[in-house]
Amino acid sequence: MPRLGRAFTFLWSSTASSNLADGVLKVGAPLLAVSLTRSPTQVSLVGAAVTLPWLLFALHAGAIADRTDRRRVMVLANGARAAVLAAGGALAVSGLLNLWLMLGLLLVAGVSEVFADTSAQTILPMTVPQDRLTAANGRVVSAQMIGNDFLGAPLAGFLVALVPAAVFGAPAALYGAAGLLLLGMRGRYSPVAAASGTTGEARRQGGVGRDIAEALRYLWGHRFLRTLAVSAGLMNTASAAYFGVLVLWLVGEGSRVGLTPQGYGLMMTALAAGSVAGSLVAERLTRLLGEGRTLLTVWLVSALLYLVPVLVPVGWLLYPVAVVWGVTGGAANVLVVSTRQRLIPAALLGRVNSAYRLVGMGGMPVGAALGGLLGEIAGLPAVFLGSAGVCLAGVGLVWRVAREPFSMPLTSDHSVHRTSA
Repeated sequence: MPRLGRAFTFLWSSTASSNLADGVLKVGAPLLAVSLTRSPTQVSLVGAAVTLPWLLFALHAGAIADRTDRRRVMVLANGARAAVLAAGGALAVSGLLNLWLMLGLLLVAGVSEVFADTSAQTILPMTVPQDRLTAANGRVVSAQMIGNDFLGAPLAGFLVALVPAAVFGAPAALYGAAGLLLLGMRGRYSPVAAASGTTGEARRQGGVGRDIAEALRYLWGHRFLRTLAVSAGLMNTASAAYFGVLVLWLVGEGSRVGLTPQGYGLMMTALAAGSVAGSLVAERLTRLLGEGRTLLTVWLVSALLYLVPVLVPVGWLLYPVAVVWGVTGGAANVLVVSTRQRLIPAALLGRVNSAYRLVGMGGMPVGAALGGLLGEIAGLPAVFLGSAGVCLAGVGLVWRVAREPFSMPLTSDHSVHRTSA
């Protein structure tokens, strides 16, 4: 990746390492939980533990990302994740790990993830020219998907079957490597200094609360970003409910489909293969169809495919469905992230981005918990059908406003945003 520069290469390498760790945890933790309990409510708490920190700490992470060196935040956050999960691996080896301890470890690791991921999205525009943002985000998202699913998912299934303690030990090592790779990025990555040439002391004296309030006002005043955040919130909440209990529908002798843990990991690999393809072709798709049409199309297809596992519970069919899920998810991620990076002014990017993600991801722990509760009361098919309906509602909201922002030049000039909002 020489054309995108040295700093981006190290950032991309760190992202690849940390997302491989994410992939092992994403699949390994629910599988480990299933070995401890078959309760949908308790299994769904795994997803809630990972996503709850976004609800609690997203705004503060954004304010810190706009006040200090973003690379330093990422190094510290990756180090914290490595230490916590190494402790989890030690507990598993000693036979002391139970479901509640596992949830506590995942919760602490999730807090670190909020700070690491918030700074990662806001530091990327500081490493590449603005006209290369879509290409850079495509490569980052492809690395995320390869790590999360293509490599991490089958590795997690293998580790759960062979050495359960490595579900925590392997990610600990990978997060440690991710932190070290960031040290190869030269220079400072403080947004205040980059924007104004000052130390940012005057702004730091204003207080984190004022910074957060400014970000919330900006997001609320920008009609498109506000609508996009609300729609993403609906769809992510529904997705958390859906995937929080999907493993019970798919995996094990008591499930409806009867996949093995290794088969479930391979399904996630198929999803990752599609995600890589979707992230890499996102720029080309938007040139052909336009950004608004592309986003609406991929979200609509993804929502409709939520119906397949419950209406046609056939194991082999899930693999092509997972591929298409991946293509649509990868393309949507690249498009949405690149659009936010262009629309939000550089000095506000960390805070507004985190405010957006609070709205977009804050409902995920609630969705995961509600999915488990609804599964207990009404059965798993009710969770899947309800999730599809909520996602379709989210697509409808975006459809109403999509043409306005996507038809305007995507710049970070603050006056343009005030007019468009």
